[in-house]
Amino acid sequence: MTLQGMTRDRFETLAEAFGGDVACWPDLEREAAALMAAEPAWAEPVLARAGELDAALAAFSPPRAATGAMDRILAAAPRPRQVGRWTGWLVPAGLGAGLAAACAAGVVLGVRISTSAAPEGDAVATAVSDEDAAFYFDEEA
Repeated sequence: MTLQGMTRDRFETLAEAFGGDVACWPDLEREAAALMAAEPAWAEPVLARAGELDAALAAFSPPRAATGAMDRILAAAPRPRQVGRWTGWLVPAGLGAGLAAACAAGVVLGVRISTSAAPEGDAVATAVSDEDAAFYFDEEA
């Protein structure tokens, strides 16, 4: 049976997702209550199963750790290694040197590509064309 787009499968899915209390369902899904009223013999067991799950979830209480457990775990944890005087300085310096080398390689490659893309005979490609320069000279006249 379909009542305003609600099917039995959809009703069961909503009961499993939102629980056995139709009042807790989203407003747009409360039309399912009409299906419940139309077929109470079928809908009540569906809502009862969902209600049992709701009750079981509400009764669940996560286990608590014993007093002092966190202190014992932290006491048993391995200690961090002590870094030598030179090692503590060289690792960040080496990373910085690698980054500087990568930047320098990018600049060299960029200059090389830009000069190879320039027309023959021009050492450097310019961003201003002759028409742009002529425009400014015409304004003075």
